Amino acid sequence: MAGRARGSARSLLAALLAPALAALLVSPARGRGGRGHGDWDAAAQLPPLPPREDAARVARFVAHVCDWGALASLSTDPAVRGWAFADVLSLSDGPPGAGSGVPYFYLSPLQQSVGNLQENPHATLTMSLAQTNFCRKKGFDPQSPLCAHIILSGTVTKVNQTEMDFAKHSLFVRHPEMKTWPSSHNWFFAKLNITNIWVLDYFGGPKIVTPEEYYNVTVQVSGLSCHLPGLETSDHSSSNTSGEAKYGIFNDTREVA
Repeated sequence: MAGRARGSARSLLAALLAPALAALLVSPARGRGGRGHGDWDAAAQLPPLPPREDAARVARFVAHVCDWGALASLSTDPAVRGWAFADVLSLSDGPPGAGSGVPYFYLSPLQQSVGNLQENPHATLTMSLAQTNFCRKKGFDPQSPLCAHIILSGTVTKVNQTEMDFAKHSLFVRHPEMKTWPSSHNWFFAKLNITNIWVLDYFGGPKIVTPEEYYNVTVQVSGLSCHLPGLETSDHSSSNTSGEAKYGIFNDTREVA
């Protein structure tokens, strides 16, 4: 009798929990990278991809709609020293609809990638529309050239005071969780100074885009212009690769509030 009662109680509890569990499993998180992201909802329709023959515009589009990418640096770990080391990093090139084209990061000296960059700031970043609904809706495999992705090479440097506010706003509006990350990790804002750009959005191999072409296009996303006057200047171009930026830029690990 007691066994039947316990079985009935378990059945009742399962029936009560089932809807909540189902909701957790099927309800999409807001934003592509998690809950509360200040970007386009995962269920929303992405703006149209720019014409494929305009590679610079495609590159800016991909850089703006992506919230994360894979950054490859040269490892300093003794087990794999000098080998390519890739890590997924959250990023932002600006608030939704106001992209600058510059990938900004929120980094900590505790990250292995940052240790690599302290020794050698050269890095390569890949961002793909596979992280949006573009490729899924069209049935493109992430490796298909039709699932547009870009490859950006350059040096990773700490942002200066002039860019600090823009970098902070750009990242925190898309990744609000960053505001709560422990201050003991000495987070700081950094960016990729782009020197080389490859765009793969169709068959026939990648298209090469110069940083000048990249920064001098206007991208229309979500009804707003993504070209911000002044953001295509040397502060955001390959010319910002001074000796000071290249060596020891990460040694200053003061906390950024």
